[in-house]
Amino acid sequence: MQAQNGFFMQFLKLAGPFWSSENKTTIRQQTGWLIILTVLQIVLAVVVTEWSAALFNSIEARSMSGLLAQIGYLILIFVASIVVTAAHLKVKRELQIGWRAWLTEKVVGQWMSKGHHYQVTHIQTAEHDNPDGRIAEDIRISTDEAITLSHSLIYSLLLLISFADILWILSGKVTIDLGLFSISVYGYLVWIALIYSAAASWLGWWVGKPLTVTTNAMQTAEANFRFGLGKVREHSQAIALIHGEANEKKRADDFFQTIVNAFNHQTNAWSSILVFNSGYTVLSTAFPVLIAAPRFILGNMTLGALMQSVQVFQQMSSALSWPVNNMAAIAQWRASVERVVSLVKALEDLEAEIERPDPERILVEKPEQNVLVFDNLCLSKLNGEPIVCGINERIGQGEHLLIKGNTAAASKLFKAIAGLWPWGSGRIELPDGEPLFFMPPLPYLPTGTLRDAICYPCLPSVCSITPLDELLKLAGLEEFIEQLTQVDAWGDVLTREQQQRLGLVRLLLYAPKWVLLEEAFDSLTPDGEVAILRLICRQLPDVTLLTISNQPSAEACHSRYIIV
Repeated sequence: MQAQNGFFMQFLKLAGPFWSSENKTTIRQQTGWLIILTVLQIVLAVVVTEWSAALFNSIEARSMSGLLAQIGYLILIFVASIVVTAAHLKVKRELQIGWRAWLTEKVVGQWMSKGHHYQVTHIQTAEHDNPDGRIAEDIRISTDEAITLSHSLIYSLLLLISFADILWILSGKVTIDLGLFSISVYGYLVWIALIYSAAASWLGWWVGKPLTVTTNAMQTAEANFRFGLGKVREHSQAIALIHGEANEKKRADDFFQTIVNAFNHQTNAWSSILVFNSGYTVLSTAFPVLIAAPRFILGNMTLGALMQSVQVFQQMSSALSWPVNNMAAIAQWRASVERVVSLVKALEDLEAEIERPDPERILVEKPEQNVLVFDNLCLSKLNGEPIVCGINERIGQGEHLLIKGNTAAASKLFKAIAGLWPWGSGRIELPDGEPLFFMPPLPYLPTGTLRDAICYPCLPSVCSITPLDELLKLAGLEEFIEQLTQVDAWGDVLTREQQQRLGLVRLLLYAPKWVLLEEAFDSLTPDGEVAILRLICRQLPDVTLLTISNQPSAEACHSRYIIV
């Protein structure tokens, strides 16, 4: 029970502030309307049972006028039901999409903040695999199903309250003769409904417990399979060039086999529930008629009262069976909530890890000086094991520094400069007032027009007025001048060299004064890389270069070098 309470508290802590957010007035109005429309649904359900009783009484009395009157009432009930149901659906869906949008923005904001989307992959304190699936799919289920389940629960409680009184009156008094004495039982149908539903709910919940575990496993397996296929699509060119299709097929088969295993376990859990539900459904149809019929046979109730008793008993039984009827939805909802909570917890753990006062953290500062300083800098792994230590350098404006040696360590040095690798010790002083331009081995080229891909992350409106023809010629990409407005997945269709040359175009377009090149032209020949470096220095005469490269020819374009 404590774990259950903890789960709900985590969910309320994560998603509850939606009702106190910026649009709280509209949100609370929608919630209020949803409750009002739910109450109207209950009113209509009560009216239908009253109408049913009147209809069968008219039939029993062979009253044609009574039958015609009930047909007229049915039309009114029909119209009211349509209006209430349509309005309820509209309000519920507006609330669902609003909650989903708010929670998505909140989680994406945490995920995309300060490079956390990259850093969280190094944290092992919580499950956070496939964050895209958790954000896109699990948040949708968490919010949509929370509202759907809450509505059905409130509806069931109101239904129970409304019909308990009606069933109590219809039950009348039953006297049980035990020989020496007799017992009078009031509202016997109510007591039978309570016992019947409680027993069915307990048995159904026990039968369906494995479904929560298997549903969670199934969703995780599906997400892993989706993520694996996405990675293949992302690196399809590299896989094709080295003929890695057999390996990727084996990997995909393994992922899918996990889905098959999870599916089979879920099928077994579902089978138990379906066997129980099928028997429960059949019994629920006949049981109320059988227990109410004796009073009708004895002449203690009319046919209309009998049919109303059956309907009210079924409504009460349905309300009391809410846990059983919604077991599968609850299992899916809980599994999705746990996946979202795990991602958020991983991001919060990351934030706490980075902000926690610790001597084994790299301090990144920006004093008022135009130099880049490494002061007794040490880069470490997450477990504290040193990668490289004792880096003491002062790089002034306009210097060209080559970084040689361990490229993995040099890459982490760049990440530390960018604030993405806080693990280590020492201090980094950044140049004040000058943004640093990082060029990784492959630039990010989003799907869209080629112009927008080059200008990323600049706004499209700015890119549209930027002349790129001359820059493309300088980069040796004249053939792409006519393709600037063409839409494509450029990261997939271009070769590595073409992508790196487009990175050069982006660099010349932004014309920064501080450039950090991480093997940004390793697809070129040594002479080609030197030509590109000289082009950068010629086009950007005041540029400060920090270049990671082990090509001996690159030394000619740099004033000094360090080895990490």
